Amino acid sequence: MTMADLPSPVTGPSAWRGEALQDQEAAWTDPLDACFIEALDSAVRQFLRSDQPIAAMTAADMDHPALQARADSWRQTLLHGRGFVLARGLPTDSWDMEQTAAAWYGLGLLLGTPRSQNARGHLLGHVRDLGLSTDDPKVRIYQTTERQTFHTDSCDVVGLLCLKTARTGGESAIVSSMQIYNEMHARCPDLLAALFSSFPTDRRGEIPAGKKAWFDIPVFNHHAGHLSVIYARRYIMSSARLDGPRRLTDREVAALDMFDELANDPALNLKMTFRPGDIQLVHNHTILHDRLAYQDWPEAVRKRHLLRLWLAIPGARPLPEVYAERYGSITIGDRGGIVVDGTRLKVPLEAV
Repeated sequence: MTMADLPSPVTGPSAWRGEALQDQEAAWTDPLDACFIEALDSAVRQFLRSDQPIAAMTAADMDHPALQARADSWRQTLLHGRGFVLARGLPTDSWDMEQTAAAWYGLGLLLGTPRSQNARGHLLGHVRDLGLSTDDPKVRIYQTTERQTFHTDSCDVVGLLCLKTARTGGESAIVSSMQIYNEMHARCPDLLAALFSSFPTDRRGEIPAGKKAWFDIPVFNHHAGHLSVIYARRYIMSSARLDGPRRLTDREVAALDMFDELANDPALNLKMTFRPGDIQLVHNHTILHDRLAYQDWPEAVRKRHLLRLWLAIPGARPLPEVYAERYGSITIGDRGGIVVDGTRLKVPLEAV
C-alpha cells in the first residue's frame, strides 16, 4: 500500500487515549450487582447437578434475563464502543475451581463461542507461571513470568478472570490500535503504509494440518469498511529461526519499532491492576493487550492465576480471507483458535 492509499484516520469510541481514561476508572468499570451474582450462582449450581462436563454446557444452561442483558451490554461495548470491559465482583474466593470455571465458561457462552487456545484443545486457559522460558520456541509467553508485550490473540474477543494476583507486578495494560493508527497516520504515514504488507509470524510449534510453521499476514488490514489489527511482535521476530520465512526490510523493522513505541506511550495506553473476581474482556481487532513482568508468591496456592477464554462473537466484523491462515476460518461466530491434528476440545480445571 502507498501513503496515498491509506484509509482515513479512525473516528469514534474505539480510538481512545489512555491519558483521558486513566483517572476515570468508574467510567469504564462495571460493578457486578447482587442480582447478577445470584442468577449466575443459581444457573451454575443447576448445571453442575447434571454431572455433565463443563465442555458440554450451552448458552441455554445460563438462560436468565439478568445474565443475558449484561452479556449483551458487554458485546455492544466490545464490538461498537471502546473495545474493552472491566467487570468487578465475581465471588471467586467463595467458589471452588469447578464452580468458578463453570461460571466463567457459561458467561463466555452468552457472549459467543469458546475457541481452542492451544494445540491441546483447551477451551479454558490457565494463565499461570509453569516455570518455563520463551527461550524454548514452543513455549507461549503466558506460561512464564515474563512481560508479554503488546499483542493480540487469535480470536475476536479474549476474556480474563482473575483468581489470584502476583506478589509484585503483573499489571494489565491495553492500548487502542485504532489510536496507534491515527498517530502513525499523522506522524509517519510512510512507515504506516509498510504495516499493510504481510509479515511472517511464528506459530510456535502449533501447526495446523497442511500449514507451514509460520503464517503471513499484515499488521493492519482494511476490509469491508473496518480497520483491524493482528499483532505479535515476538512471534514476527522469532519467525527468523525457521527455514522459509522472508527476512524483514529495514523499513518494516522501523515501522514495527514505531508501532511499539506508540503502544508503550503512557499517553496512549491504559494500565489496570486486577483484583480477584475481576473480568477483563478485550476486542482483539481494535485493542492490544499486555501483561507486565511479575514476581510470584513462593506458595503454590497463592500464585498468580487467571482463567482465559478465546471467543468467536456473533455479529462481529467481517475479516479478510488472509485471517483464515491464523483463524482457520473467517466465518463470523465460528472462527479463531488453534486446532492441529489430534486436538480434542476440553475444559481443564488445572494449569497444565
